[in-house]
Amino acid sequence: MIERWSRDQVLALAPDASSQKGAQSVSTPAKWSATGAGQGALWGECKGSGSSPYRACVDFGEPAYRCSCPSRKFPCKHALGLLLLWSADGVPAAEAPPAWVAEWLDQRRARAAKAVATRTPEGPPAGTEATGVPETGSGDTAASERRAAQREERVAAGLSELERWLGDQIGQGLSGARQNAPAQWEELTRRLVDAQAPGVAATVSRLTRVLAEEDWPARVLGEYGLLNLLAVGYRRADGLHAPLRDTIRSRIGFPTSREDVLAGPAVRDEWQVIGLRDEELDRLVSRRVWLRGRTHGRFALVLTFAPVGQAMDASLVTGTTIHAELAFYPGAAPLRALVAVRHGTAPSGVPAGSGVREALDQVAAVLAGDPWADTWPVLLSDVVPAAQGDRWLLADAGGVPGEQVEGMPLHPSAGLPWKLLAVSGGHPVTVAAEWTPHGLHPLTTWDEHGQVVVL
Repeated sequence: MIERWSRDQVLALAPDASSQKGAQSVSTPAKWSATGAGQGALWGECKGSGSSPYRACVDFGEPAYRCSCPSRKFPCKHALGLLLLWSADGVPAAEAPPAWVAEWLDQRRARAAKAVATRTPEGPPAGTEATGVPETGSGDTAASERRAAQREERVAAGLSELERWLGDQIGQGLSGARQNAPAQWEELTRRLVDAQAPGVAATVSRLTRVLAEEDWPARVLGEYGLLNLLAVGYRRADGLHAPLRDTIRSRIGFPTSREDVLAGPAVRDEWQVIGLRDEELDRLVSRRVWLRGRTHGRFALVLTFAPVGQAMDASLVTGTTIHAELAFYPGAAPLRALVAVRHGTAPSGVPAGSGVREALDQVAAVLAGDPWADTWPVLLSDVVPAAQGDRWLLADAGGVPGEQVEGMPLHPSAGLPWKLLAVSGGHPVTVAAEWTPHGLHPLTTWDEHGQVVVL
């Protein structure tokens, strides 16, 4: 039996605001016929402008969505409307789906079974080498090694120039940074792109945002320090332990292939999807989905990208739990992961979090291994939203009135957390949030009935 999703969970799947509005307009029972739910699926026919209704269905196993409408959005408004109808208990249970749904489900589950069968117990997919790199001819290998060596030389030269440039900036002082730095950063970004260090180039290109902050001199100095640390770390990589080397290379922009990640060991657990956040940058939308292992207590990040206006991955639904194997990218504080194999769904419920002090200790441990980390998930239990001056924070419940409370401040962009205040009503709640150096981005909370509320 699939646990019923809340209205918030469904609307969070919408690719944009217009899809949310469209879904609500087609979520009334009068719009639907031949609806049913059973065998891990949901289906129905929605009346459209044509003579034939649109057929929409959902496979809860991944989940996945299908509709006969011509929309390029994913999920479309009809699939979302059907889910809204179901979330309101408006879809009857059925013993078996109709033929058009059963055929689609059979195809999907056959592909899923094949994916599980091709992954060996040790981790690598069957038919691949232990490294996850397919066999190539000696000529191809030699050419690949030459290209890799040439890139290492370019990166080393680019980061050496970056070190010299940073030294000059500190020597000259930051008093003229607001007038002169933007043009210098733009030129430096181009040079780092030419040096094949895209990760560093992206960091430099974002420095202009810092100048809008009130404490911009301290912020610029801090960013310069992290850039210098990255350049020095690459230069001294031979003397570092492997996980830190992997982190430095990742921050510089050296890719780790999907195949290599999937070829490594996987962590099997019941992974609770505790929240997601979309962010747009340079006409590209990144979706960060945060998970937490119920048994191991380990956090994971599933990161996907799509051009603005195109469908985002909607296979991980906030508030649900998947029984799956996750393969993690290497690093000093491994967090980003790929879903290697799904084994189905698992019961959900309110996840068990930690107190503020424990969460702060976790973040401190992460920064000790990866000082460049700028996001990390936190799951706080028994906290209440509290005002402190002109900022809001999440504080441990049970504090003594009038005394300093221990809490984690919200990001300034969060504004007044009215939705969280409404759910809490002054009572302790569990909150999933994304930590950043400038405060928390609240993602999800759970109401008194254990229902998911997307913040």
